[in-house]
Amino acid sequence: MSLAIVFILFVVFSLHAQTSVTLQPAENTLIIEDAKESDVFAFGKNVVVKKHAKGVLAFGGDVIVEGRIDGDVATIGGSIIQKENAFIGGDVITFGGTYRYEGANPLRNEGKETIMYAGYEEELRNLTQNPSQLFAPGFSLSFLAQRLLLLLVWFVISLALTTIAPGAVSRAAARFQLSALKVFAFGSVGFILTIVGVMISLSFLPNYIYAIVVLTAFVVLLVSFVFGRVALQVSVGKQIQKRLLPDNKQSETLALLIGAFVWTLLLSIPYLWILVLAALIAASLGLVLTARDGSGWQKT
Repeated sequence: MSLAIVFILFVVFSLHAQTSVTLQPAENTLIIEDAKESDVFAFGKNVVVKKHAKGVLAFGGDVIVEGRIDGDVATIGGSIIQKENAFIGGDVITFGGTYRYEGANPLRNEGKETIMYAGYEEELRNLTQNPSQLFAPGFSLSFLAQRLLLLLVWFVISLALTTIAPGAVSRAAARFQLSALKVFAFGSVGFILTIVGVMISLSFLPNYIYAIVVLTAFVVLLVSFVFGRVALQVSVGKQIQKRLLPDNKQSETLALLIGAFVWTLLLSIPYLWILVLAALIAASLGLVLTARDGSGWQKT
C-alpha cells in the first residue's frame, strides 16, 4: 500500500460539501480545518491541516500537520512537518523532501511506514509548480552539459554494441531503411499489447506473478530501446555521411557520432521531444520484433 499511495490518493481525491477549506493566495497555502471524510490533493501549494483530514497528497508544497490525519500523507517536491501533539494514522511518504516532527516521539499508529528520499528537492518543487518546464526546459549551461554527457554516453554505448554485435545492428539499421513504416507499426502494436498485458496481470494474477510480469516487460522494453536507438543512430549517421562526405572520408565511428548527435538534438527540442521519444520507443521495439532472417527485408 505504501508504494501505491501516490496513485490511490490521486484517484480517490474529493472534497465534499461539509469540508472546511480555506485558500490563502498570498501565502500560496491551503488551510484544512475539517476534511475527515475527504482526501485532500494540492498542486503547487502548501497544505496546513488545522483540525482533521482523511489523507493528504501535495505536489510541489509542504504538508504541515497541526491536527489529525487518519490516513496517509505524501509529498512530491515538498516536506512533511508534524507538529507536537499532531497525529498521523497512516504512512508518511516524501520524495524530494524530508519528514520532521516536533517533540520526542511523533504520534503515529504502530506498524506504519516512513519512506523518505530527500534528493532533488528544489528541482522537484520547481517542476511541480511549473510543469511546463518539463516540455520546454530552459536553456542553461547545466542543460547543455547534460546533453553533452548524454551524447557521450550514447556514443560509447553505440560503439560497444556495434563492436559486440555488428551484424545484428547492421541488419536492424537496414530493416529500418527498407521498411520504416512496418517497423513503426510492429513496435506500436507491441508496446500497446505490453501495457495492456501488464494492466490485465495486475487485475487477475497474484502479486508475485504480477511482479515478475512487470519486471520482464521493463527489461524487454529497456533492452529494445537501447538496441533500437543504437540501430537508428547507425542508420541516420550513415545516411548523413553518404550525403555530406565522399566515400573515402566515411567511417563507422563517425557515423555513430553523427547519429548520436542527431538523436540527442531531437530529444532536446522543447515539446517536440515527446513525439520523438514516442517514435523512438515504437521504432526500437519494432526492430526487435521484426528481427528475423528472410528475404522479406532484402528487397531493394
